[in-house]
Amino acid sequence: MTHPEDPALRALGPAVASTALASLPLIARGKVRDLYAVGADRLLMVASDRLSAFDVVMKAPVPGKGRLLTQMALFWFERLKGIVPNHLSGERPESVVAPAEVPQIEGRAMLVRRLAPLPCEAVVRGYVAGSGWKEYQRSGTVCGQRLPAGLLMTSPLPEPIFTPATKAAVGDHDENISFAQLEGLIGPARAAEVRDTAIRLYRAACEHALARGIVIADTKFEFGLDEAGLLTLMDEVLTPDSSRFWMADDLAQGRITALDKQPLRDWLAGTGVTGGPEQAALDLPAEVILGVHERYATAYRLLCGGSA
Repeated sequence: MTHPEDPALRALGPAVASTALASLPLIARGKVRDLYAVGADRLLMVASDRLSAFDVVMKAPVPGKGRLLTQMALFWFERLKGIVPNHLSGERPESVVAPAEVPQIEGRAMLVRRLAPLPCEAVVRGYVAGSGWKEYQRSGTVCGQRLPAGLLMTSPLPEPIFTPATKAAVGDHDENISFAQLEGLIGPARAAEVRDTAIRLYRAACEHALARGIVIADTKFEFGLDEAGLLTLMDEVLTPDSSRFWMADDLAQGRITALDKQPLRDWLAGTGVTGGPEQAALDLPAEVILGVHERYATAYRLLCGGSA
């Protein structure tokens, strides 16, 4: 849904709901990213403006969203590269497509090395929200880890916790798993390496974010292995699609002001839609689309010092 009559949306420019590059073979379209093969050893990851919630891609794209996600991920990959290597090839994405196709990918693509992805998401939580909050309310645990009684969603945990999840296919739901289950998937040594690396990344990101007025309540990282078996950070990192960003000043007053996808989830839930085909076909009002863009742009400006 484009809402051509809305001047604020028009000002954001046209949305890129999907890409169509004839110069490269398409491997897959994920919830947000289109993935193309570049020879045998590299991939072109293009962030579209598609919008997903509750693991469903919706009809309405958000103009400029893919650029914001990509630029934020590039910022974090550069800032955190001293902790763990990442998948960036160091080459310009525009160099591998036909000149006429450059406008499709400009500012929204990463040219990356092919890795063997680990079959998990490395979730780190400094607060209990989302699926973790639901489990905590039921049983006082998150992914089987016992937490202190009486926590509020605005209560920081004594220490960040690692709560892995399975990596679901498009349309399926990620499932929280225990650390023991993760060990069964990837082995005890690799599981410990993923946990320790993810927590180091989270702590470093939180330190930077807090100095910019943002609390990172939780986030998820994805890792792969290079040809030598070296753990490597991949996909996206510390974006509003993969993290919960809360304004620190409001949180200190016991209020959550989110610069991420949660207000969209709340709006959808308020309409009675929490997933499934009806959500994919839903026409979002212009103000909801603008709200997503404005929150993402604010997070980018505060965290990365950039303008949307």
